[in-house]
Amino acid sequence: MQDSPSRDTRIALDLALTVRHDGNGGVADDLTDLAGLTTWVRAHPDTVPGAGVFTADEPTLAAAREVRAAARALFARAVRPGEPSPADAARLLPVPDAVRRLNEAAARTPTVPVLDWADGAGPVVRAESAHGGRPDLAAALARAVIGFLTGPDRPRLRACHAPRCVRYFLKEHSRQEWCKPSCGNRARVARHHERHKRTA
Repeated sequence: MQDSPSRDTRIALDLALTVRHDGNGGVADDLTDLAGLTTWVRAHPDTVPGAGVFTADEPTLAAAREVRAAARALFARAVRPGEPSPADAARLLPVPDAVRRLNEAAARTPTVPVLDWADGAGPVVRAESAHGGRPDLAAALARAVIGFLTGPDRPRLRACHAPRCVRYFLKEHSRQEWCKPSCGNRARVARHHERHKRTA
């Protein structure tokens, strides 16, 4: 069993997982509109300070979607020689474009580390805008993706190739092939049906 994933890993994976199977053989996108991004950020309080009262606007949505596209392109590279997620295998950004977009987004808001040390707790560091303004969501997301891609969890990244799944996941043990047990069940059923079709 591996250590718990870092904050950056959780945010980066959760951002990538806003593209998911819709339950009907297609792909759903949780970030298609302002309400979707607002809901996602509020459900992820580690993304930016004040996430609980965050309200998306059009430029923020466009920037978050751009960071996600860059992240998924770089996730596809990270799982090589394995195949990328089927959700975007045919429409991935070229790697140099993905790296450039991620770096540009990360640079949008300069931040400084701020130490917090409450009584009875250990010291923790959080990033705050160097100019005291509202933190930029795209910058925070891009930094989390960069932290994940350069951190210790990246070698465990895999794309799930169960039928109808489009998720990326962290491999927790050597025999893990799918993101969830339900995906493993679907993959076994599909293999069983394929064997019977060939022998019939």
